Amino acid sequence: MSEKLDRLAAEGVAVWLDDLSRERLVGGQLTDLVREQRVVGITSNPTIFAKAIRSGARYDEQIQDLARRGVRVEEAVRLLTAFDVRWACDVLRPVYEASDGVDGRVSLEVDPRVAHDTTATVAEARALWWLVDRPNMFVKIPATQKGLEAISTALAEGISINVTLIFSLDRYDQVLRAFLDGMGRAHAAGHDLTSIASVASFFVSRVDTEVDSRLDKIGTPEARDLRGRAAIANARLAYQHFEQACASDRWRALAAAGMRPQRPLWASTGVKDPAYHDTRYVDELVAPGVVNTMPEQTLRAVADHGRIQGDTIHGTYAEAQQVLDDLEAVGVSYDDVVRVLEHEGISTFTASGNELFEQLDAELHTKRAAA
Repeated sequence: MSEKLDRLAAEGVAVWLDDLSRERLVGGQLTDLVREQRVVGITSNPTIFAKAIRSGARYDEQIQDLARRGVRVEEAVRLLTAFDVRWACDVLRPVYEASDGVDGRVSLEVDPRVAHDTTATVAEARALWWLVDRPNMFVKIPATQKGLEAISTALAEGISINVTLIFSLDRYDQVLRAFLDGMGRAHAAGHDLTSIASVASFFVSRVDTEVDSRLDKIGTPEARDLRGRAAIANARLAYQHFEQACASDRWRALAAAGMRPQRPLWASTGVKDPAYHDTRYVDELVAPGVVNTMPEQTLRAVADHGRIQGDTIHGTYAEAQQVLDDLEAVGVSYDDVVRVLEHEGISTFTASGNELFEQLDAELHTKRAAA
């Protein structure tokens, strides 16, 4: 077990892996990461599954069976991904039990093509929740304007939710309100609130990528001095918003009724710019009660040479706000940055889903023709 990952866990950060494949499951690599690298959760997305299905033969037999049965591609995607997520949930079930349901979670994303359709997103969430049929699953729903009501409705029905693609503080506030609304409705309907969980996935590195490109175009010394500071500042302020929500009367009342916190989850924590230290989006975002989901490369980098120095969020809020103010002063609009990032995030999310559907559709046709 890595001393650095031990220290990270001791500071209250849950270490999750941002990857899933049948190869990991069959070969036991996921079990090894849980046992040896402090991994207590898994996130997945259409890009991850498209890569997994494209790069290995572990799916061939199931795809062959689906082709023989004439299963449509949409249902084939659900069945293939649900199989992996169910298996991963079982691998992580001891973690789920040992943490009293806090960790040991595995996320499965709704069909990307319904991101702007509330009723279709809710229907998809219900279908995935039923299909996987594991209490330690998260249904992943993007934080689009239409997704917010779907998030509330799913939570109200007792479905645990990972809210994804959050970039802005305003959108995060809306997510927190949607969470409270859903949990309030669940409580009114008589659901056991302790059985419902949620995380809010706040994206990190993509903020620096977008802001740094704008700073480079501005090119002044003041702009250059701000490179690589936006993403961490934004995430730290998100944690401040989380703490403010936890202090509200409504949150406290629902917590007294059994509601668990909707934990902030740092997503997109792999470093994109080689000029930056490769563990910065882990080292600089340490605080109690957060999740950091990492690609394996980042996970192993943290285990090897992470700079875990205790809580690196509390006490930074004024400095973080100053970073955003300074960006505005040099001509980088925060509102425009997060608007672009949300648009690009949804576009990438949809494109990845389309790639997965098209790839699997081609494989189904090939296997039907060969039968």
